[in-house]
Parts: sequence; structure tokens; C-alpha cells
Amino acid sequence: MPIFELIEHIISPSSDEASPSGILAVGGDLSPERILEAYRQGIFPWYTDEEPILWWSPNPRFVLFPSEIHISQTMRQILRQGRFRITYDRDFYGVITACQKPRKGQQGTWITGEMKEAYVALHELGYAHSVEAWQGEVLAGGLYGISLGRCFFGESMFSAVSNASKAALIILGKQLAARGFGLIDCQIYSKHLASLGARNISRQEFADHLHNLLTFETIQGDWGVFLGS
Repeated sequence: MPIFELIEHIISPSSDEASPSGILAVGGDLSPERILEAYRQGIFPWYTDEEPILWWSPNPRFVLFPSEIHISQTMRQILRQGRFRITYDRDFYGVITACQKPRKGQQGTWITGEMKEAYVALHELGYAHSVEAWQGEVLAGGLYGISLGRCFFGESMFSAVSNASKAALIILGKQLAARGFGLIDCQIYSKHLASLGARNISRQEFADHLHNLLTFETIQGDWGVFLGS
């Protein structure tokens, strides 16, 4: 499969033209218009500081259906205890900054300064959202992503306190399921998300879900108002 070079067009290759590794295109920029159009086509940016901007459409695609979310007995107990207070869009910058920090054993991060700036801009436009898990006034964990139609495209999550990001995702999943959202895109496999019920589907099945879910109106703006926190 060829790897396309993006120069002027927002996104031109079809997502099913990606290489076996999932790379579809290289180059372009991280303008809000390009990123949003990419997501609408099932494509996302992912690269490091040493690389040009890379655009991906992996096959299979790792997703979490909100109605299928798995809550372990441990997490049920944590949620019953009210160990974390969950909010939405209260500290997007704090969440993405925490997600940007290298994980244990990693040398760097894929959330480059350019990526961070791009997603902060999308948050200001009402497309990118954060979910925060608090202990008192301390940010204990959280996640962020983009919402289009009735699909939430998860980008990254972090936990400063054990199980904080899981609590944030479980509560988000419940809220989205109640509002008719059909899919949380997790992009590629992780053991952490698999424990919550995420699973692989084919690229074509993912595209079919997007085709349906993106026909609905996008809920822009403060999700603290939309989801009630």
C-alpha cells in the first residue's frame, strides 16, 4: 500500500488505503479543519517529535461500546464509595498536560507540543472534551478526546491515583450510553481498556458504525452542562 503525502488537501486518501501497519498518510498540518475531517473518516494523527505528522487508520480497530462496558467488583466498590468526584471540561489543560508526561519506562511522548496546542484549540471550539477524576481539589486522573455525532474518539488518559482514569471512563461510558452514543474509539489495543470491555473490530465495521453515528448532531461546547457536572 502507498503512503500518501498530504500537502493541500484536508484528507484525500480513503481510510481503507492504509498500509498493513495502519499508516495512511504523512505531512499536512494539525489545523482544526484537517483533524476533524480526519476523524470523520476514521483517521487520526499519531507521531513523535522526531517524525513528520503521521495519519493512521489501523485494522483492526480497538473500540469500546458504551452499552458493553465491564465494571469489575473492585471498581463497583470504588464507585459506590464515591472515592472520586467526576467532572467534565473543568480542567482540559490539566488533563492533557498530565497525559503528555512520559509513562514509566518510556523515553518520550506522542503528545508533542504541536499536538497539545491543536487539541487545546479543538477544546476551545467545543469539539475536544476532558473528563476529570478528583480527590478533593486534587486532579487524580482523567482522559480527553473528541466528540462528533454520537461517537467519542478517546485520545489519552492518565492516573495519578490508582483506578482514577478507570472511574472517569466508566462514568463517561454510562453517561454516553444514556444519551444514545454508540461508540468510544480507543484506536489500538491496550490491556487497561480491554479490562473494561474494549475489543477489536474490523476497519470496515468501524467505518459502518461511523457512517451511522455521524448522522447525529454534534454536541459542542461545555460538557459540564451537557453531562451535568
